Amino acid sequence: MKKNEIIIYTDGAARGNPGPAGWGAVVFVDGKKFEIGGRAYKATNNQMELIACIEALKFLKKCKSIGQIEIFCDSKYVILGITEWIFNWQKNNWRNAAKKPVLNKELWQELFELTEKFKIKWIYVEGHTGIKYNERADEIATSFADNNSVI
Repeated sequence: MKKNEIIIYTDGAARGNPGPAGWGAVVFVDGKKFEIGGRAYKATNNQMELIACIEALKFLKKCKSIGQIEIFCDSKYVILGITEWIFNWQKNNWRNAAKKPVLNKELWQELFELTEKFKIKWIYVEGHTGIKYNERADEIATSFADNNSVI
């Protein structure tokens, strides 16, 4: 890992959709590993995927100097949303291609605002394929959804 480089793995989980839900993130800063997570009484998986990214980026406010950030995420919804779809949503007054209001608009706006402050490389990883820290982010998220935190 390069100096000031940050690596983040995120995941969200919901028991029922919506239902009890959780999010988790594993954040590497200057060679140190931090695990963070949280719970919502009733949320969707997509909401938790977004919140995991938002909270991981908020966590970085505690860091002194930040260089390149790589976020590994197993949600194509998040990756495509933040790297492609959001620009058209903004142009189209937060309406999607079907002219319907964008779901989770407030979360998308918050995530976009946070991404403007950093240089981020978004990397899609397939979930549940043995990628160590993606699996750990999933474990954190599901433990919070089950109201049984592992951190």
